[in-house]
Amino acid sequence: MGFILFFTLVFILTGPSVTNAGYWPPSPGFYPSSKFTSMTFNQGFKNLWGPSHQTVNNDALAIWLDRTSGSGFKSVKPFRSGYFGASIKLQPGYTAGVITAFYLSNNEAHPGFHDEVDIEFLGTTFGKPYTLQTNVYIRGSGDGKIIGREMKFHLWFDPTQNFHHYAILWSPHDIIFFVDDVPIRRYPRKSDATFPLRPMWLYGSIWDASSWATEDGRYKADYKYQPFVGRFTNFKATGCSAYSSPRCHPVTASPGRSGGLSRRQYMTMKWVQSHYMVYNYCRDNKRDHSLTPECWK
Repeated sequence: MGFILFFTLVFILTGPSVTNAGYWPPSPGFYPSSKFTSMTFNQGFKNLWGPSHQTVNNDALAIWLDRTSGSGFKSVKPFRSGYFGASIKLQPGYTAGVITAFYLSNNEAHPGFHDEVDIEFLGTTFGKPYTLQTNVYIRGSGDGKIIGREMKFHLWFDPTQNFHHYAILWSPHDIIFFVDDVPIRRYPRKSDATFPLRPMWLYGSIWDASSWATEDGRYKADYKYQPFVGRFTNFKATGCSAYSSPRCHPVTASPGRSGGLSRRQYMTMKWVQSHYMVYNYCRDNKRDHSLTPECWK
């Protein structure tokens, strides 16, 4: 009896509830998504491709990939800064090779010489977590010879079980990526040459990237598990559009009007990076960092 009681006590002290609670990020103290009004899909977006693989029901958008097509959507207007978010729920099970993306881009306006800011969910195999990839391309660095600025994360929850809110804050001073209002990455404007300054549209898509998405292309999309579905709702796109007055004041994602992150938000971001970041391009010794001067300036 004493033996059983001892191990029962050990489980209570060290079991899943205690362990998991220790790995949830500390509160950032500020919740920028609550500052901005949500819109329906039809209020702010339109289908871009794969219309037969897209449905809207009760303000929730579903897009899917099968062996015939994927699908994508685009905002009806471009922006030069703003807060861009959506609540997203991902496909469970085997999703290797599949990318579900939410991103800013001007690739249609500047083909071969475009800017892009990405949130991409890299599909996975059974029993392994999704990887959330953030990326920034500047003036064609994603065209031809690709010069990406990837930072990759695992999440502290299962993104297939419920909707979670993912967002990009793009201001004249920095780009900040959020997960459920927790900042996970800040990309500062260190020079005009390494920062997107031209208007961009907001996009979402699901597509087959088997050549690289999962463990550098080791695992491919397997269409016996089709369809692969991405669900989006609670869209937010607030800021200075390309048509706004030059006096339009950029929105912020911190308590103050000066932008950036508060001290508490910054500490939370660093906590996430120390616990959940799995790749940082600036720390990759195989990369030519003369092409990414923001890493050492």
